[in-house]
Amino acid sequence: MFQSFDDLTDPSCGAPRAALLRSELARRGLDGFLVPRADAHQGEYVPPHDCRLQWLTGFTGSAGVAAVLGDTGAIFVDGRYTIQVREQVDLEVFEARHLVNDPVSAWLADALKPGQKLGIDAMLHTVREVRRLREVCKKAGAELVTLNDNPVDSVWEDRPEPPVGAVSLYPVELAGKPSKEKIAEIQSALEDKGVDACVLTQPDSIAWLLNIRGSDVEHTPLPLSFATLPAKGKPSLYIDSRKLSNSVRDTLLDLSELAEPADFTTGLKALGEAGSKVMIDPALAGIGIADAITDAGGTLIEAQDPVLLPKAVKNTTELKGAREAHLRDAAAYVNFLCWFDEEAPKGELDEIGAAEKLEEFRRETGVLKDISFDTISGAGPNGAICHYRVSRSSNLKIPLGKPYLIDSGGQYEDGTTDITRTLAVGEMSAEMKKHYTLVLKGHIAVSTARFPQGTTGAQLDPLARIDLWKAGLDFDHGTGHGVGAYLSVHEGPQRIAKTGTVPLKPGMILSNEPGYYPAGEYGIRLENLEIVTEARDVAGGERAMLGFETITLVPMDLRLVDVSLLTTAERDWLNRYHARVRAEVGPLVRAKERIWLEKATEAV
Repeated sequence: MFQSFDDLTDPSCGAPRAALLRSELARRGLDGFLVPRADAHQGEYVPPHDCRLQWLTGFTGSAGVAAVLGDTGAIFVDGRYTIQVREQVDLEVFEARHLVNDPVSAWLADALKPGQKLGIDAMLHTVREVRRLREVCKKAGAELVTLNDNPVDSVWEDRPEPPVGAVSLYPVELAGKPSKEKIAEIQSALEDKGVDACVLTQPDSIAWLLNIRGSDVEHTPLPLSFATLPAKGKPSLYIDSRKLSNSVRDTLLDLSELAEPADFTTGLKALGEAGSKVMIDPALAGIGIADAITDAGGTLIEAQDPVLLPKAVKNTTELKGAREAHLRDAAAYVNFLCWFDEEAPKGELDEIGAAEKLEEFRRETGVLKDISFDTISGAGPNGAICHYRVSRSSNLKIPLGKPYLIDSGGQYEDGTTDITRTLAVGEMSAEMKKHYTLVLKGHIAVSTARFPQGTTGAQLDPLARIDLWKAGLDFDHGTGHGVGAYLSVHEGPQRIAKTGTVPLKPGMILSNEPGYYPAGEYGIRLENLEIVTEARDVAGGERAMLGFETITLVPMDLRLVDVSLLTTAERDWLNRYHARVRAEVGPLVRAKERIWLEKATEAV
């Protein structure tokens, strides 16, 4: 199995470890310290070696930060984790706060006292974030101290070693474009901006640019590394040489200069000493990177990572791979749903058993590289925890009479999948069907949207929520995130969310996943992946409009649909979608599953 269901926290989290950290801070003359859920790459995918927030607090979510002062502490998480944080963290030690509505800066403004020193790890906080922190400290009469090492590491016994996962070459037959062409395109963009070089901190940007994949973090084929890309000449790749076979090393040497990660700061200083204009992404680059360049005499040009947008706009080959991966994945998922409908009503199936079986069906494809994230298998109240991670201690049997939520995905060499379905087990109440149908209406609204060029995800986000809002309901996560091409299942810069400011472009892949989560009861989420399509004329219209092509092909559970709440257009969409699923997936499954699929996709 790719997923472990072991408990990730231990009794030492909380007060004992906070005490150790406070002693170390006192030794260093610091009054406080921030512990983000981050590594030096500022990515979502953090190896065990860098899971300092989890070590300190017990919180296992993918976003958050703890603030530790002499006699108080707080942990800040977003709306996905408001329930989870209260279950995992000792709230006597760390007060739980909302990362967006009640941010760290507001808490520090009240908690810091004049003359105090607040420490941060210079590689774990971005340039943009540090600007805010400095302003907060200044107003409080306190001082922000940037450190080149981390106090947590000094007191973390048995800290795991850094990962040295093997790097592999990603064939151009799947990438769709040779690395040298990608490098030339990015260098041309740098020249247009009048910069001498850029710094790449995101491993998925580097993997895409050099057509490599890695195995340093769970479920995502990332080679943890840094790179600098000059406007002319070869890039420099800073990566642990133990990750490279002879053949991979030879290929990379043809594309780039190779150096160890320990040499990264030296390389940054060399750019500064040459008087270079160096582009960094202030939302992704640690302040330590910026300081190394400017302290040596360089000039910073702040701009978005130049690889993000080209990586997000998939080429024809990548889109072909995505469609094939999703069709293969859909057949595995239909096999699972047929099995689930037989097993769940018996009352003995639990969350882990369902997650394991779905992974087993994906493995039977013979080409599954990994799951794309830990499966969210939420029965009853666990389904109400948006990003719940099932463990052996939290594992529940899937009850009759409540919806069951399963959010999962696969990593295939030709594409990354991510799908959520909410399934009926036994008789569903009228209220459950209403909630499910309101979520479905939001999902259909996004899927069928037509929108002009320049439209952002923030402008589309209300479509997913409007019917929930009319009922006085909402959900505390974005409607959609970008998805990579055999890379990160959560990819920027594109997203459909209240904070989605990047215009959507043809070739981008995004999720469409509205939901509703009555606390302590159950969760509902429906997720398909969508490709942004080229602008097309609309009959009788004046402007060509972008739209979406759905590539996830798995039935919605009709037993949870209140058809009376659907408009004619929504009912037609559901029937067309199911007819397509039946036509494209039916030939890929066995007779038993095909019979199940015929019934599951009957017209309503």
